[in-house]
Amino acid sequence: MKTNIITKIKKGLAGALCVALCLSAAACGASDSSQSAATSDTTSSLAATDENSEPTQSSEDTDTITITDHAGNTVTLPKKIERIVVADIYPLPSVLSVFFDSADKLVGIAQPSMTAAQNSLLSELYPEILNAETGFIDGTTINIEEVIKLEPDVVFYSAETEGIKEELDKANIPGVAVSAAKWQYNAIETLDNWIALLSEIFPENDKAEITKQYSAEIYDMVQQRVKDLPDSEKERVFFLFQYSESSITTSGKLFFGQWWADAIGAVNVGEEMETAYSTAVDLEQVYAWDPSMIFITNFNSAQPDDLYKNTVGAFDWSGISAVKNKQVYKMPLGMYRSYTAGIDTPITLMWLAKTAYPELFEDIDITQETKDYYKELFGIDLTDTQAEKIFAPVSQASAF
Repeated sequence: MKTNIITKIKKGLAGALCVALCLSAAACGASDSSQSAATSDTTSSLAATDENSEPTQSSEDTDTITITDHAGNTVTLPKKIERIVVADIYPLPSVLSVFFDSADKLVGIAQPSMTAAQNSLLSELYPEILNAETGFIDGTTINIEEVIKLEPDVVFYSAETEGIKEELDKANIPGVAVSAAKWQYNAIETLDNWIALLSEIFPENDKAEITKQYSAEIYDMVQQRVKDLPDSEKERVFFLFQYSESSITTSGKLFFGQWWADAIGAVNVGEEMETAYSTAVDLEQVYAWDPSMIFITNFNSAQPDDLYKNTVGAFDWSGISAVKNKQVYKMPLGMYRSYTAGIDTPITLMWLAKTAYPELFEDIDITQETKDYYKELFGIDLTDTQAEKIFAPVSQASAF
């Protein structure tokens, strides 16, 4: 199946290139005053001049590039970026590592990002990420003096966090806001927009079009297979986002769990809850929902056995259908915790769909799909063992 998808993507890109070349040739014969509508927003056009004015310098002749980040800020960055700090947008260090096929540029990342890296395939592929500093940030609070010591060319931070931009501006450090929520927690659109932004900043590594096309192909394939599921056959899923001896949190309607459920043709049992981000529930509520399937995120350390054997706190899950029928699963941990948007989002979508509806996706070899994805899109060769490791996450990767 994947060979066909990759072939279609490559053919589509080749066709687009041919069209672009034809249009370019036609434009050469047109008036010099016409400009291509596809010109990047980051490239400044030459200003109209008269005999008494100096022409405006093209960005091609400067050492900087100007972009608009996900918070709508206009940011001027050096074209040559060698030192990167990532603050509180935790999946981004893994995305950057795969995007570059290297973590050499990462000099600072947050501790939750580091914990995921230490306990996932990311540090196996890019051990240099373990050298990044983590002490410059506590939650969403940065220590600007520590950031300055790292001498970053750019700091990436969450567009949803207030205050970081102001701190960076005062220190004259370029900051780029990256959003995890702007696209209503649609993991595919979020990843596509992350890659598009990175491709704009680092055009020599441009992966925007092939990533977008691949993601669309996978999403459309899944939708086609689940679209005729009657309501009576749809899995009722519960996302165990955070879990401790005293609390249970899940996804309401305004968080990633809702999108994942919709994307695989399932029902998010917490959909009735309008709270954004995660929402706390008690076990009595989970019993009332009685999910047929439970997905445990890597934002907590629990494994399926912890629900089967009631090893956490005083919670007793034994009467819930998903537990009685052994339909509890730990979500994948590829380069980062896959519940959020991240580099593994298309693979996670296939894994969730196959796990929920194995008969509809019996032709999907998830190990081979993973290897093909990394090879064809990013030039990264994974062994079977490395690919399989993604789907057997360890508890130590928990963010909390």
